[in-house]
Amino acid sequence: MAHPAGEARAVVFDLDETLVAVHTLARWQWAWRPNGPALSERHVRAALHRELHAWDRRRWRGLVGAEPPAGPADYLDHLRRTLLAVADRPLPEVEVAAVLERFLKPVGPFETLMDVAPALGVLEERSVEFAVLTPMPDDAARGLLRRSGIPEDRLLPSSGGNPPPPDKAAFRRASSALKVRPSQALFIGDLYWSDVRAAARAGLTALLLDREDRSTPATGVRIHSLTELRALLDRSETAPTASETRPSEPDSDAGPPPPP
Repeated sequence: MAHPAGEARAVVFDLDETLVAVHTLARWQWAWRPNGPALSERHVRAALHRELHAWDRRRWRGLVGAEPPAGPADYLDHLRRTLLAVADRPLPEVEVAAVLERFLKPVGPFETLMDVAPALGVLEERSVEFAVLTPMPDDAARGLLRRSGIPEDRLLPSSGGNPPPPDKAAFRRASSALKVRPSQALFIGDLYWSDVRAAARAGLTALLLDREDRSTPATGVRIHSLTELRALLDRSETAPTASETRPSEPDSDAGPPPPP
């Protein structure tokens, strides 16, 4: 069996927390209370981790039919829940709306992920094309790409009737746009269920980007930095076991993932 990235002819990236740091203390601080009291880093980090995990589960439940598929309204509800978790108290709806508008169109602090530029440089050096998939609104996603110096045309929009990830059609559309078969596309995302497992179910080779080493070995092949991409593309003969190349949890479509 080939190495999980050995036959990659193109790469599909998730956007938020993979190519761009979206849920950060500085960004939520600026969006909610630019001139207010400083948020607790420990509290915010715990709240963000909890809400991203809940969003991962919600998207997966929509994918397997346990709930309706997650759409734009569900993404905004995810942001609303995240804001309330960060604030740790009820907020007037008018304030919630204002904060979310600032969050989606930030002009405040912007954190750069230092491993992104080197990884994209490797792809350019090797003439490996890449695309970006995200459930975020297209306008917000394009703005983040611009601020990160990543060409906006790499984004595969979810507007115009195109289903957003984790829908299988979104991953297949990415492969088609890159002119490769799904099996020749390498997907990299930071959420296991709705990013990595969903991409694998669509036929892509999928890797979990686990920068903070939060997941367990049972979640399949992981990388801890995008700087590992060069070695992954180099290592074409080292073969992992079958359980390492695909998610090892039961592949049932009957319900949501197990609780944490």
